[in-house]
Amino acid sequence: MRIACDFHWEMGHRLPEHFGACKNVHGHSYRMNVEVEGEVRPSGMVMDFFDLKKSVQPLVDKLDHSFLCDESDMLMKKFLQEAKLNIVLVPFPTTAENITKYFIEAIGEQLKAYRYISRITVRVSETASSYAEESAIINAKT
Repeated sequence: MRIACDFHWEMGHRLPEHFGACKNVHGHSYRMNVEVEGEVRPSGMVMDFFDLKKSVQPLVDKLDHSFLCDESDMLMKKFLQEAKLNIVLVPFPTTAENITKYFIEAIGEQLKAYRYISRITVRVSETASSYAEESAIINAKT
């Protein structure tokens, strides 16, 4: 059985090595769908939606209205830090694919304690028509 919750946030970024418009500072209204899979427990639920939201929302809140900055982007890093603006430094280019991987790793860590959850899928949308998606096993059955 699978259940899912949706999340959204506003965030700026740039891809300095990109050859198109994305090398410029810009932002998106991000949407994320987090799906968890597992066995239905005696409570009748795979996982309480409240618990899923409680695990994921702090990760989203950290990024909301911030600038996600690759720590190797010295120009933006210096500017944002000197201006005392909300910056989240990460060790990767801030593509939709890497943001999805960032979330799947962080959410997977949060949900490992829920032994009955076997798999998570994270879909991050930058626009209404584009997204990156990845699935991961978090508690392998033995």
